[in-house]
Amino acid sequence: MPAQQQAVIPQQRARRPQGATAGGPPPFLARLRPRAAAATVWYLRLQALLNIVAVLSLPFREEVHEHNVGEYFTPYLATAGLVSAALALFLAMVMRRRKRAAWIFNMLLAGPLLALYVLALTQDAYRRHAFNWISALLTGLFVAALLLGRKEFRAVGDRSNPRLALIVGACGILVSGGIGTLLVSATNQVPGATLTDKVAYTLLRGVSVGPLADRIDAVHAPRWVDITVNVLIAASFLLVLYACFRAPRGRELLGEQDEQRLRALLARHGERDSLGYFALRRDKAAIWSPSGKAAITYRVVGGVTLASGDPIGDPEAWPGAIEEWLEEARRHAWTPAVMGASEEAGTIYARHGLDALELGDEAIVDVADFSLEGRAMRVVRQAHNRVRRAGYTVHIRRHGDIPEADMAALIEKADRWRDGGSERGFSMALGRLGDPADDSCVMLECRDGEGEPRALLSFVPWGEHGLSLDLMRRDRDCENGLMEFMVIELLLRARELGVERVSLNFAMFRAVFERGSRLGAGPVLRLWRSVLTFFSRWWQIESLYRANAKYRPVWEPRFLLFEKSADIPRIGIASARAEGFLTVPSLPSLFGRRHGAAARTERVVEHVRSESSGGKVPGPG
Repeated sequence: MPAQQQAVIPQQRARRPQGATAGGPPPFLARLRPRAAAATVWYLRLQALLNIVAVLSLPFREEVHEHNVGEYFTPYLATAGLVSAALALFLAMVMRRRKRAAWIFNMLLAGPLLALYVLALTQDAYRRHAFNWISALLTGLFVAALLLGRKEFRAVGDRSNPRLALIVGACGILVSGGIGTLLVSATNQVPGATLTDKVAYTLLRGVSVGPLADRIDAVHAPRWVDITVNVLIAASFLLVLYACFRAPRGRELLGEQDEQRLRALLARHGERDSLGYFALRRDKAAIWSPSGKAAITYRVVGGVTLASGDPIGDPEAWPGAIEEWLEEARRHAWTPAVMGASEEAGTIYARHGLDALELGDEAIVDVADFSLEGRAMRVVRQAHNRVRRAGYTVHIRRHGDIPEADMAALIEKADRWRDGGSERGFSMALGRLGDPADDSCVMLECRDGEGEPRALLSFVPWGEHGLSLDLMRRDRDCENGLMEFMVIELLLRARELGVERVSLNFAMFRAVFERGSRLGAGPVLRLWRSVLTFFSRWWQIESLYRANAKYRPVWEPRFLLFEKSADIPRIGIASARAEGFLTVPSLPSLFGRRHGAAARTERVVEHVRSESSGGKVPGPG
């Protein structure tokens, strides 16, 4: 390109934000759109608050009801009922997340209502009341804000939402309407009411606790029944709204082609991140950079797109993968979050608008620096010698070298020794012990003096010369210190496998325990340490730190990355669900999708075996 053209192009790009952009809206309109979208959210929040106040305040409720009958009308969604309050609050939430379906829903309700108000104002009976003009003006401003900010609402929903909403709505009406009708029948103070009267009264009470249902002269129920019916139908309505606007669940299986491409990236760049191999979990999906040189693996849990570890591949291509992942999150109204990112990846994520919170530290042992000699290692050395004198031995093998019968026996033992009914782990666990595609993993099997298996450890590859802890299982009746004995045996014999570094457990909030116990620690840090120590009675928080500190590791910080601080509680719940600490019922079809990939696994195995002859499979040694 000529030098003059090269000089002109930057100048043109610099001038575009100050004038009309090519093919885009004028700058003032581009600035006005997000403000108009935000205005619709605040309008809905205000209406939710006013409806709740009207339900709780009798004078205000009667005033609203008076303006909803006769020659008066109120602004959009101002009905003094819990259903309207729930609707306004829910719509405010989904509009804040820029759901396209929520925008359409509001337009279908507010648009015809505004047209009706305009038509009513042509009549003398309605035109002479100033409040009607205010109601029409507020509704008109809301519709205008919707139209002005329509392009801000781009988030799509799940294709199955309409069908699910119909099912939930039918079931909700049957259940809440049935319970309400029974309550009305049992407490009706007027004799001679028909079933039709009772059902009509129940449905009208679901809309409002005001005089709307008083037109049914044959029914008069106590006030507590009216409120109960209104709450039941409001709850059912909320469920319908959730079904309408829920975020797409996302792809739950790692595709065969994606897995092969990820393994190729790990073969070239796997030494960068000790958590890289866990990207091969098959309950994750992969999104790629435009160049295909980097990828982010994630899983959608409760509307949170949860990535783990660092992006896989060339760091120069990480920004492209991050941009694609964030764009997909915006398109589906998912909340983006990353668990366990390193400082290097966290810095790049921060350039794309994510904030960071230090979760804890990963314990990494350099094999060359590890030794049992010295006074500092006396306790560890004594524990190792005690277990060895008790007759325990450790057998170290790669998964690919373990016969099928032995692997089946180890899997059966691991399932029996598991603490809980299901596998846990997402960011730092593979969750598929014994899969043939993972034959480069390393298994440590510990047997007692009689040759009985008592514990096992499984490690995944970390590049060509590293291992990362995946699984720890032991018999509860075995000798104390057995896990420490196995880790030390691995560190002492690691060079036989060509292993130079080993990543052990992750210590949550390690810095708090370390710094909080030092002389001169501030009151806030000491208080935070006391709180964590208290909760360590039920969860292994401090014990994990102490258990790993005895190996004198290098501590590598890991971070939680998020977009907004208000999303942290939601991200925490999603993380707990992904890691297996919180469980919710799932559809059998989804369960089958996650665990019914045997045929595809065999194809991956064949591909990995064919590639291994060329030395492309990641793994130490």
